[in-house]
Amino acid sequence: MSALNADYRVYSNGTAYLATVQVDDASHYDFTYTGALGEPVPFSAGNVQLTGNGCSNCSFNWSGNSKISFAEGNYSVSFVGPISDDHFQAVYESPYTVNLTLPQEFDVRNPLLAGISPGANVTRYADNTTMIFWDNVNAVDLRFYDSAHEQLLYLFGNFWIVIAIVLLVPYIITARKRD
Repeated sequence: MSALNADYRVYSNGTAYLATVQVDDASHYDFTYTGALGEPVPFSAGNVQLTGNGCSNCSFNWSGNSKISFAEGNYSVSFVGPISDDHFQAVYESPYTVNLTLPQEFDVRNPLLAGISPGANVTRYADNTTMIFWDNVNAVDLRFYDSAHEQLLYLFGNFWIVIAIVLLVPYIITARKRD
């Protein structure tokens, strides 16, 4: 059995993403993310569309504000989901092949600022967009950053280097005078 597919594109403002998630033999889809204790937390998805199973714009019914129900079959669910604090995560009941595309405003290459769940393959393109690919995974987790966060990290690092120099120079001078 091959893995299902999920494709995510983060918006340039970093507050939301556009998702297309494949579901097989399903009759409902829950819009949730994982909470701090691992529990599913529902969210309100926007621009929800359902395609597949012989229809291009299939009908579905809302159950509350975070679940849709439809006739059992194979579908693709497209929706807009929220991102907070530059942190994206998704959990699946079965293995998925996941593609996540970051716009040029964001990056994941600095390990001090970013975090990527295991098994990721990161590709940075000439237009500065980034694609992260996971194959056959049940969960993905990604923390990304913008250039302002990277500049703050360098400023913070330089500040501590200066402090270290200021504190070490007197010690080195006194150690040389003793010899």
